[in-house]
Amino acid sequence: MITPIYGGADIGAQITALRKGVHIVVGTPGRMHDMIRKNKIDLTQVSIMVLDEADEMLNMGFQEDVDAILDQTPKTKNTLLFSATMPAEVAAIAKNYMTNPVEIAVGKKGSGAENVEHIYHMVHAKDRYSALKRVMDFVPEVYGIVFCRTRMETNEVASQLIQDGYSAEALHGDLSQAQRDYVMEKFRTKGVQMLIATDVAARGIDVNDLTHIINYNLPDDIENYTHRSGRTGRAGKSGISISIIHMKEQGRIRMIERGIGKKFVRMPVPTGKVICEKQLMYLIDRLQSVTINEDQIQPFLPAVYEKLETLSKEDLIKHVVSLEFNRFLDYYGNTEDLNAPDVHESGRREGRKASSDGLTQYRLNVGLANGLIPKDIITFVIDATGRRNVEIGKIDLYKGYALVEVETSAGSNLLKNSRGMSFRGTFFDVEQHNPGREASSKGSRVERSDRGDRGDRGESRFNRGGFQKPEGRDEFKRRDRKKRF
Repeated sequence: MITPIYGGADIGAQITALRKGVHIVVGTPGRMHDMIRKNKIDLTQVSIMVLDEADEMLNMGFQEDVDAILDQTPKTKNTLLFSATMPAEVAAIAKNYMTNPVEIAVGKKGSGAENVEHIYHMVHAKDRYSALKRVMDFVPEVYGIVFCRTRMETNEVASQLIQDGYSAEALHGDLSQAQRDYVMEKFRTKGVQMLIATDVAARGIDVNDLTHIINYNLPDDIENYTHRSGRTGRAGKSGISISIIHMKEQGRIRMIERGIGKKFVRMPVPTGKVICEKQLMYLIDRLQSVTINEDQIQPFLPAVYEKLETLSKEDLIKHVVSLEFNRFLDYYGNTEDLNAPDVHESGRREGRKASSDGLTQYRLNVGLANGLIPKDIITFVIDATGRRNVEIGKIDLYKGYALVEVETSAGSNLLKNSRGMSFRGTFFDVEQHNPGREASSKGSRVERSDRGDRGDRGESRFNRGGFQKPEGRDEFKRRDRKKRF
């Protein structure tokens, strides 16, 4: 007998199932730890322990729960760890809880699937959503996943697509298990064409027929890109991974190329004319291949022939095509070209000049030594600017500090609202970065964020409107501040 143990469901029913006795328990770390604390589950007789998606489990903040669960199991058990990546935390579990562990790698580490084509479209940041719609319209039978950075962005993109008439559903960490099951069943049975998801929520999805993976935003690291793109091109089939980037992200494309050992092909965003032609041919193919049920339609044909007898063959074709096709002609008739110029082709230098391409670089006084990762910087910028769709460019991490490019128009909010914000006990000191000045704490500050008095005030977690924490991380804190007069 198998019993699932997870949050969001009736814990009483789960306890009842455990009391009856089970052979296999499939559970989430949080609910399993809760069962242990309540003395509702006995793990002393466990013979096999499996940790699936171990890396994301730890990224989501379940380290304490996982350790507590493993502590309750016998040392003689067999332990299996399944992980798409092998960070230090996963290696630590293997060292602490496994005896003479053997690592089995499936495929070359960090490499992409052989039968996946990697493409990128380069647009201005403001045109990202329009480019996504064009990509989907260019492939009428697209069936895939659109990856977004945050839960809020996932909801926004899915809602916009649904409102614009596309077949889409959102999948993110705020969904209950019942909602997740409903969305996944709908997606697996092709009741919906596109799943809009975060990296964490998409873990564990096993669908073999995906035609496309679309990166609405590039992931923070190469391993996540590999994991995303590997969801298409399965079971011997080919697949396409498309990334929609802005002009300052070309460097990140080159970094991913080196990491996966494959070249990206830059393709132009389809123009309105090209999309209309593609949709027209798709309509014609459907007309040619439609199944005709002679017996059922025969009684209605005399009336149909009489109704259409004034139309010539050419006019009839025009009417049929226009009936289905007019909406594309109306929408794409006079649309602009969304493709952004290549900085290399135009002869401009792709440097870190402040305010170039609408981005300004800022220096943070925390870095690798503080445990900072790119995902933390993204979260900090979103919260400090109060804009969930703020454009973020290149991120450079160093031991004692970090550099991040942020949309210039959001700079004043970033500097003002970062006052009093801290990361793991270190208060943020944010300033506009001047590449010509030595990066040190000495010298004059340019547009420095004034943190003001940091007296002995109690800390409280912050979560203002628009703030999206990375799923599973809760490192940032803000001090309550008294109003100044």
